[in-house]
Formats: sequence, C-alpha cells, structure tokens
Amino acid sequence: MFSIPPVPLMSSLPNTLYSSQGASPLSRSRINLAVATAKSVLEKLSFPLPPFAYWSPEQWLQAGEESAEIRDCMLGWDVTDFGSQSFETLGRTLFTLRNGRSDRSGYPKTYAEKVLIEPEGQRSPLHFHLSKREDIINRGGGRVVVLLYQSTKDGAPDTSSSLDIQVDGFRKRIAAGELVSLRVGESLSIPPRTFHQFWGEGGVEVNGLRHSISVEVSSVCDDWNDNVFFDSWAARFPKIVEDAERSCFLCHEYPHSLVPRVL
Repeated sequence: MFSIPPVPLMSSLPNTLYSSQGASPLSRSRINLAVATAKSVLEKLSFPLPPFAYWSPEQWLQAGEESAEIRDCMLGWDVTDFGSQSFETLGRTLFTLRNGRSDRSGYPKTYAEKVLIEPEGQRSPLHFHLSKREDIINRGGGRVVVLLYQSTKDGAPDTSSSLDIQVDGFRKRIAAGELVSLRVGESLSIPPRTFHQFWGEGGVEVNGLRHSISVEVSSVCDDWNDNVFFDSWAARFPKIVEDAERSCFLCHEYPHSLVPRVL
C-alpha cells in the first residue's frame, strides 16, 4: 500500500515547480521497447492510433510544415521515467492524440486527449496540475486505480481533508488518500491542484505483464509548465542515453521540417 511521507517533508516542493527535464538517464533501447509494447497492448484492446503513430524517423525528416501542429502541440509518443531511474515502477508510456497551445496563435483547441498504457507495477509520481482539469477514463484491460489528495494553500498534500469527487457524473465524498478503483468504461474527474497518482491492475498480457489503458480528456496540456510533483527529484521528461537507434521521435524531440511547404 502506498504511504505518503509527512507534510513537513514538502519543504522541497518549490524545486519541483516547472521541472521539465530530469537528470537521471533513460535508455533509448528501453524507450523503443516501451513503444513497441504499447502498440501491442493497444492492438489487443482494439484501440486504433492515427497513422503518424507508426511513422519512422526518416518519414518525419521528410514531413513538411503541414505537420506543424503535431510538432508544436507535442502530439505523439511520450515515454518517461520522470527522473526516477526506475521506469518499471515509476514511469509512463502514452500517446497524445490532440492538444492546443494557449501561448501561440493558430492552435485554438481548448482541449487535449491522451491514451496511457499502464502495466502492472508501474505508476506515475504523485503530482498535480496548476491549471489543467482532466478526466481519467478506463478504456480497457483491468482496473485503473487512482489515489487522491487535496492540495493545501502551500501546495502540499492535505492528508486530513476529505474530497468531493465525480465518477461518471455521480458525486461521492472520499477520505484523503482513499483509492478510487475504475472499472472499464468508468471515469473520474480531477480538478486542478488535486494531487493524484494512478496505475493499472490486471488486464491483457503482453511481454509477461498485464496491462490496462486509460484515456485522459482534459483542458489544454502544457507539460513544460503545468506539473507540480511531490518528489523533489521528479521531472516531466527524461534525459535520454542513446544506446540504440530510435524507432520513433518522442513528442518533445521532433526535428524541424526539412521540406518546404507546398502551397
């Protein structure tokens, strides 16, 4: 069972604000395996991805400016260990299907959608978002389990106050730190500044592990500036060790187009 450290340990919290890239390495070979596994899990659960999910790095080098929204809004593959040096226990593989940009004209979407692949034993670090509101929807496999705390005014987990939550529009009051278990098809709404951590239990077997998938539907996602992690070492994107050829570009790695746009 997850146990949260005492609130006084949150003195390091300001160091986690806007922390976007970790110091600990994640190998390219591990990233390649995670993407390949994710494709297998999504295929087993009949969750189709757009064609660019299967593009090679060479195809991206030939893509013109018509693909600018994919680059600028960070759509596509996202694999991270959040700086944990333990991807199998604290990590995430996901694919961003759509997103907007509140800081740039030309991208008026006010919403985002991601699909997250959740092998048993792996979870995200405890965190909240400064502005993003999200719904977590169990889209297949086993259960998706969510841990929740309100945030205090100082940005620490409130370990004593209860929370009012919504599961598929039904209101419910839960205790601080209570687990919410979502069956396939169920969803949970998470307001801004609500600490959360979630993971899968059970599901379809791929490469010896059982996997679930969830979809996150939210307001615009700004992963460079909107995440606040409980752990002072945590960061949104990993430092990558290039021990193998990349099988794909991650969402924050896309090259600039080498091909002029044809009008």
